[in-house]
Amino acid sequence: MTLRVALVQLRTPATHAAALAHVEPLVRQAAAQGAQLIVTPEGTNILQKDKARLLPVLTSAEDDPVVQGLRALARELGVWLSIGSALVEREDGKAANRQILVAPDGSVAATYDKLHMFDVDLPTGETARESATYEPGDRAVTVEAAGAMLGLTICYDMRFPALYRALALAGANVFTLPAAFTRPTGEAHWETLIRARAIETGSFVLAAAQGGFHEDGRGTWGRSTVVAPWGEIVAKLDHDEPGVLVADIDLSASDKARAAIPNLKNARAFTGP
Repeated sequence: MTLRVALVQLRTPATHAAALAHVEPLVRQAAAQGAQLIVTPEGTNILQKDKARLLPVLTSAEDDPVVQGLRALARELGVWLSIGSALVEREDGKAANRQILVAPDGSVAATYDKLHMFDVDLPTGETARESATYEPGDRAVTVEAAGAMLGLTICYDMRFPALYRALALAGANVFTLPAAFTRPTGEAHWETLIRARAIETGSFVLAAAQGGFHEDGRGTWGRSTVVAPWGEIVAKLDHDEPGVLVADIDLSASDKARAAIPNLKNARAFTGP
């Protein structure tokens, strides 16, 4: 089965209204090019690294204007749409970095709260403390969509291969990997990590990215990429500008890769060290 997918690369603004105006025409462009499954990046609904400015404007996903606008758009266009992540308020008042998969009828088919928090001090002097703002999720998520079995992941998750192995063993053959990768780590690791997760699980990886320099002062790497189960790059935006990347993926390639190198079956339990 061949599935046409699209990755939407964004430079999300610092307000909900501007964010919706930014993403909507790109989703329309993706659908016009025949995409059946469209993936947007992490932080699609707003990017604001100043916690004092961000938290007061977060709402529940049900009340978020970007989430609701994109749900209506998916219904209008008749497409599967992964809102790569929306920064939203949880029922307990804490914040979540949440991927929301929207079905062609506009309903929410699945949600996934980012498991791994990016807490780091970079050599450049840039720091990140996601755990100071967001409550991590506690469960991995797979869901059937557009004829594929998706494994939902977000950005920093890509550095934790055990998550991808668990998702693959649960049946996932396509990973959504929306991200807002920093420029230093993006230049060093982005492509290598995406390809590694594809190769070791025999899966497609759909890595939709934020790119460029944002209103809140952050810089993100861009380079949205589709990788096939054998590790080859199917399609790539080799820049950090907003845009749409469309690719046709043959889902049977996952079965072929896993048959050729059956590491998911060959793993053994061990003790030590």
